[in-house]
Amino acid sequence: MTFDPFTLIMLAVLAVLIFFMFRNSRKRQAEARELQSKVQVGAKVMTNFGVFGTILSMDEEENQVLLETSPGTILTVHRQTIARVVEPVEGSDEAPAAVEGEPEFGERVSDAADDAPTTDETPDTKKSDD
Repeated sequence: MTFDPFTLIMLAVLAVLIFFMFRNSRKRQAEARELQSKVQVGAKVMTNFGVFGTILSMDEEENQVLLETSPGTILTVHRQTIARVVEPVEGSDEAPAAVEGEPEFGERVSDAADDAPTTDETPDTKKSDD
């Protein structure tokens, strides 16, 4: 049985695809193990559907988590819906200062030509061609 070059190329591509499938699978499993190790009572988390909250208790047997989203509001969610643990941002709590000369978001920028008063000798009324 002889292999032509096209068959060899196709087998090589198939081997590369299988390699990347196994590699991505292992990476996802490692990320899932890391996430589950971080998920503990008192951790601030975000769910798959975008709800932020603090874990109050975890039921390993039922795979349920009690999640407090706001004071007095408690949700019961499945443990697998926890997408990530929200870690506090390091650094100062102050808002970043605007760069000198840069306008703030939503601030109108006026050009030097706009600041100068205009002396237009023509009236603003429209004349009809009648």
